[in-house]
Amino acid sequence: MSDTVVVEETPTEEADPVLSKLSVLDRFLPAWILLSMGLGLGLGRSITGLSHALDSAQVTTGVPAPIFIGLLTMMYPVLAKVRYRKLGEVTGDIRLLVASLVLNWVIGPLVMFALAWAFLPDQPAYRTGLIIVGLARCIAMVLIWNDLSCGDREAAAVLVALNSLFQILAYAGLGYFYLVVLPGWLGLHSAGLRVSMGLVATSVAIFLGIPLVAGVLTRIIAEKLKGAAWYEERFLPRISPIALYGLLFTVVVLFALQGKQITGHPLDVVRIAAPLLCYFALMWTGSFVMGKSLGFGYARTATLAFTAASNNFELAIAVAIGVFGAISGEALAGVVGPLIEVPVLVGLVYVSLWARDHFYWLEGATRDVT
Repeated sequence: MSDTVVVEETPTEEADPVLSKLSVLDRFLPAWILLSMGLGLGLGRSITGLSHALDSAQVTTGVPAPIFIGLLTMMYPVLAKVRYRKLGEVTGDIRLLVASLVLNWVIGPLVMFALAWAFLPDQPAYRTGLIIVGLARCIAMVLIWNDLSCGDREAAAVLVALNSLFQILAYAGLGYFYLVVLPGWLGLHSAGLRVSMGLVATSVAIFLGIPLVAGVLTRIIAEKLKGAAWYEERFLPRISPIALYGLLFTVVVLFALQGKQITGHPLDVVRIAAPLLCYFALMWTGSFVMGKSLGFGYARTATLAFTAASNNFELAIAVAIGVFGAISGEALAGVVGPLIEVPVLVGLVYVSLWARDHFYWLEGATRDVT
């Protein structure tokens, strides 16, 4: 007879309404994004020459100084949260590692590629922006969705660290493959799209590499001086909102630059949103079913599903701007991403908690106990 202790699920604070666990900033993020869009549009249309002034001071090709600052501000707190030392622990569950890698770096990009071409065959800029989003695997908000759904925190930390490192190594190559090579193999007309692999790599190196180094050094130095508990419990909560402030600031600037394009094509946002909605639903459901079929407990199944369904819109926006410019359709597609992701994944948290209580789990209709 097994010595495994089975613990029944009982109502706890984890059953509290999901939204009550989010900060005001996180809870109403779609509303803040909409307000930022409106503010940007208003500023762009009311202040003569603002768009030209913003776009004229470029730090790198196609990236105005205000957006450069906003993008780095978005990325730094996210990468300071990652527990890089946990990366080695993933070898303890090879099946989880393989499942996550396949979902994130094979299935996810393919699904977004297919949806982008299916929904936007006549819009190469938006289509390209969505493909860029599909290649940017989540390393930020997934930690929030994982906690809200009572997922495995340590497994989430490992997968986030793995995705962070894999993005640096593979993002540029995969971007070139999905934007140039694969359409050519399939005979898909890419409307003369030209993508420089070197430019993609440079954008990734700047907007992921710089904050990554800063995040790693911050954790090492702070933990050495103050301890891990202080870093996790005191420091990270203080800097976490900075990422969303950076996102909102970047949205304001982007929409100030893109005002004429957006107001002239108001339905474009709806067209971009449709494949994103399908993407989140397909990736989350497929990953959740895969986790359960592989015999994972609920906690790791939830972690696998939310890790696969989420995307790193900060990086996608940065790459789109760095490669195509701040007033491009590719950048607009990236900005629409978080507007759709937040409410959809909050809804999927509720679905996940419902599934926890209504399905039998091999490792207990139970919770992992440490």
